[in-house]
Amino acid sequence: MEPRLRHMLETSARLLKLLSLLQVRRDWTGPELAGRLNVDVRTIRRDVDKLRSLGYPVTSLPGAAGGYQLGAGAELPPLLLDDDEAVAVAVGLRTAANGSVAGIEETSIRALTKLEQVLPTRLRRRVQALQAHTTPLIAAGPTVDAETLTIIAAACRDRQQLRFTYAPTQGEPSKRLIEPQGLVHTGRRWYLVAWDVSKEDWRTFRVDRIAEEPTLAARFSPRTPPAESLGDFVSRQVASNAYTYQAVLTIHAPLRTVAERTTPMSAALEPIDENSCLMRTGADALERIVFHLLFLGFEFDVHEPVELRNYIETLIGRMQNAVRVQG
Repeated sequence: MEPRLRHMLETSARLLKLLSLLQVRRDWTGPELAGRLNVDVRTIRRDVDKLRSLGYPVTSLPGAAGGYQLGAGAELPPLLLDDDEAVAVAVGLRTAANGSVAGIEETSIRALTKLEQVLPTRLRRRVQALQAHTTPLIAAGPTVDAETLTIIAAACRDRQQLRFTYAPTQGEPSKRLIEPQGLVHTGRRWYLVAWDVSKEDWRTFRVDRIAEEPTLAARFSPRTPPAESLGDFVSRQVASNAYTYQAVLTIHAPLRTVAERTTPMSAALEPIDENSCLMRTGADALERIVFHLLFLGFEFDVHEPVELRNYIETLIGRMQNAVRVQG
């Protein structure tokens, strides 16, 4: 191959890899990029200039080492996706058309149509197979505004406080100032995990109960998250803390078996040993907890609350009276 042509191909390949790196992380230093691409910092500067000439809005960051960030431009530049990423985006757009985010159904279909037009045949077949053999079961649930989700996600990324009015299940709406940590989607609802500045504690907010579009406030320093998994944290909060009665029980069955008959939103489970697990659940009425436990079909011990133990004892008496042989 002619040396000049080889050089052009190597440069083009390096530009594509540089663009891919800029798309997967918010900012990079010049030395970091040079190390990833096995070139010097001067070459990185030249490559960045070439990307700018092609319309990619790469901004320079101040500092001794310098840095670069792929910003937002007047027009959307091409994105680089590998095979798995392209399939994931296509499936995600199809799901979004029937999802719980209001106002993006038509937009998702338009974007999906454009994406499928440029997909290679091998990827188009994968996407079409998934769509043809998947039937979505749409669960009823509240929808949330797409712009609200976008604002919250950006505030989590940029570590910026949010102000909004929150309407809880019970009580009057109240003004909140929070430090957002992350969003959790259960399939039916969206939850925001955040540090409540006035309460000085971690809280879980249902996004559909945020009364108006949140507004940005001051930046904040990151805190240690309330749990390794925000999904587990939301599960514990929703399964018990949101209800009048919060029950703690030992279930005499393996955690995996119990998990098959519950959902993360109905019960938070912790292993005890191979044959038992700890369950935290809740309800606004004691009979609902009892019905849930009877439906599971396992032996159990009630640790709290005492009202639940008393209610079960009352039910036992009623059942015994119902089957007592009359003389």
